Amino acid sequence: MMQKIQKFGGAMFTPVLLFAFAGIVVGVGTLFTTEAIMGDLAKPDHLFYQCWNVILQGGWTVFNQLPLLFAVALPIGMAKKQNARCCMEALVLYLTFHYFLSTMLSQWGSVFGVDFSADVGGTSGLAMIANIKTLDMGMIGALAISGIVIWLHNKFYDTELPDWLGSFNGSTFVFMIGFFVMIPVALLSALIWPKIQLGMLAFQGFVKGAGALGVWVFILLERLLIPFGLHHILYSPFYYDNAVVPGGLYAYWATKLPELAASTASLKSLVPEAGFTATGFSKIFGCPGIALAFYATARSEKKKKVMALLIPITLTAIFCGVTEPIEFTFLFIAPPLFVVHAILAATLSTVMYLAGIVGIHSGGVIEMASLNWIPLMANHWQQYLLMLVIGLVFTAIWFVVFRFLIVKFDFKTPGREVDTEDIKFYSKQEYRDKQAAEKTGKDAPAAKDSLAERIIEGLGGADNIVDLTNCATRLRVNVQDINLVKPDTYFKSIGTHGAMVKGKSVQVIIGLSVAKVRAQVEEQLGMTITE
Repeated sequence: MMQKIQKFGGAMFTPVLLFAFAGIVVGVGTLFTTEAIMGDLAKPDHLFYQCWNVILQGGWTVFNQLPLLFAVALPIGMAKKQNARCCMEALVLYLTFHYFLSTMLSQWGSVFGVDFSADVGGTSGLAMIANIKTLDMGMIGALAISGIVIWLHNKFYDTELPDWLGSFNGSTFVFMIGFFVMIPVALLSALIWPKIQLGMLAFQGFVKGAGALGVWVFILLERLLIPFGLHHILYSPFYYDNAVVPGGLYAYWATKLPELAASTASLKSLVPEAGFTATGFSKIFGCPGIALAFYATARSEKKKKVMALLIPITLTAIFCGVTEPIEFTFLFIAPPLFVVHAILAATLSTVMYLAGIVGIHSGGVIEMASLNWIPLMANHWQQYLLMLVIGLVFTAIWFVVFRFLIVKFDFKTPGREVDTEDIKFYSKQEYRDKQAAEKTGKDAPAAKDSLAERIIEGLGGADNIVDLTNCATRLRVNVQDINLVKPDTYFKSIGTHGAMVKGKSVQVIIGLSVAKVRAQVEEQLGMTITE
């Protein structure tokens, strides 16, 4: 079950990768179309505004069509075969489902307790999906329908029909079955979902009422779930669905940007719910403190090598918001440090919230600048200056706490190893040279194995691999026999950032090039499909 949940979480992350660029476009576009900032240039009848408005509306594509994106993206990681065709099936059947549901509500809305004549949005419980007026089921509905389609695809795609029905094989057969499956699914949705919406409204009230405590608990759980690859499951309904605001915090905040940019009131007083996206503060301010503690406690002869290791992974956390490389550097060596890190992250986010600093703060500097600082700096620079002061104070706290714990409990963080193993990450060339030297007693030329081949070898060979997917930085693999998987030190020695084992699931930490490495691994395994 854990393997399936982790794979599901990784698949959900696929469309999230589009948000960085889309967020920049929306942020910059909002900046240049806000009259309070740009003056007369941003008036609707000005050519400057009109040109930037074209760009801004294009930037809204990702945020306006989130359910559709999640429905199409899930098969990429979950379909066991022909996942490109499964994406097409998911799209068609998702739209078919909503056409069924829309028609049922337009004819019998009162029976289901739905006022279908009401305008979409607000408390009506209705939304427009691909120009279809239907129930607002958000990301949850999209993933549920896509999950049903994936199950049908995996079960029926290879069904062999008689020759005279050959044209109905493959995707057509899946669509035929799915077409009739979607009718009762739509009926059940019309019966059940309006009641769920009432429960969601009650839940929103509870979360909003929890205030600072709610923010602290949410951030703590999000950080603690990272080693299990389940943090996406926790934050996705808050960020991209209706858990606290209609449409999710990302889309909601983006629609509020013009109003926020023109106001001088506290951001917390305008959108208090945005405190739940504060996971990025620990990435920008916490990771540098951790890196400084590692450097300060490293052995003097290893400080240069530790610095070479820490600089790129710390900058990745600060600017891109990807923390796995630095967090996984000490997670396996000293798990208690990770718990302390999570507590400090939750505390920093709560202090920011209490100081009135809220917004889209789940990523790194690039995302924060595009969705917060650039469009809102003119009227909210005082809050961002306060944010910097609080953040730097916590950087110092991270440094002092980590340095104390590392020295007190003698955690073998990078540069403190007492054995002869180097702290550097070996390249595949160096690894092969080292192996050859150990076997022959002299230097030998390296074999021309690719990183993908070495990863497959470390996972116990091709026959041991059940399936694989990836998130932003990790290759997630389910294996047959976990005992055949090589240790974390092997994966570091071939050029990755290590590996984590949970049950029969292995997470190989690659970095931002993980999608390319996954494609190479799939090619080595013969999983590449030519459509």
